[in-house]
Amino acid sequence: MLTVSEAAALLRSFDRVLILTHIRPDGDTVGCAAGLCAALRTMGKTAYLLPNPGLTENTAPYFTPYSAPADFVPEKVVSTDIATVGLFPDNAKSYADKVDLAIDHHPSFEGFGKANIVRPEAAACGELILDIVRELTPLTPEIALPLYVAISTDTGGFIYSNVTAATHRAAAELMDTGIDYRAVNKLFFQTKSRVRMQLEAAMLAEAKFYDNNRTAVLSVPQSLLEKFHATESDAEDLSALGPQIQGVDCAVTMRELGDGVWKFSLRTGERVNATEVCRLLGGGGHARAAGATLEGVTQAEAEEKMLNAIARIVPDFKK
Repeated sequence: MLTVSEAAALLRSFDRVLILTHIRPDGDTVGCAAGLCAALRTMGKTAYLLPNPGLTENTAPYFTPYSAPADFVPEKVVSTDIATVGLFPDNAKSYADKVDLAIDHHPSFEGFGKANIVRPEAAACGELILDIVRELTPLTPEIALPLYVAISTDTGGFIYSNVTAATHRAAAELMDTGIDYRAVNKLFFQTKSRVRMQLEAAMLAEAKFYDNNRTAVLSVPQSLLEKFHATESDAEDLSALGPQIQGVDCAVTMRELGDGVWKFSLRTGERVNATEVCRLLGGGGHARAAGATLEGVTQAEAEEKMLNAIARIVPDFKK
């Protein structure tokens, strides 16, 4: 694994860079990619982001200014906030064995790049990108704004348990550039569409509770999204709902991606290691936030497999 200085030195040698983000892109992968792209351009490099079809109304404005034209041919490829090539969007799969530098913060990072740097203790990959950028070029508002999006969104507004003093110091440094951080936080944490609120109400009405009400399972079948004519923007980060329920320290959000395909998002407290649970289902992530996807299963079968995985990790778990 590279050090920050080694990663920065490698990036200095790059040009015509294409930066990859993961499927169903969140603020961290988008903010990291955009912030790094802005930094490389400040250095006089040619750099773009590979277009990602999963962008939402909230994330697209930070991504679009850096989106690669169709005829761009990269010399170097960098990935940001991607733990495994299995999380590459379809249009990125051809780069699976061509990533020159992979930058990540997940404990489940698979080191698929020709060169790799990972910081599992970081609450957001944006913290690591900021450290690298410091060694490349002076921090500007254009670089700082997407990096603030990365850190703010991946920490749930700085409330998750993996947030450290270093996280706050990084955010403060970005704020000192004069960015409109208030607008970022209002957009991502205080604004919901009416459809989003209807979705949340329906999810809560059908929620199931286990383990003396400490484990909640909230489901999002495609029929629910169709009922409310929900867009990807309406469905963004639905996994944040379960952990808000009083007494719940293990929140499972199940979303149907296609016929027989269910994506799990697991958010937990100290009692349940989310990464260990999701690894049993072929996924991974962080100790308090992880995910996995199952194919060829019904909703009931998917839920049963998740509950069984939790039971294998948590000895006193009771259905």
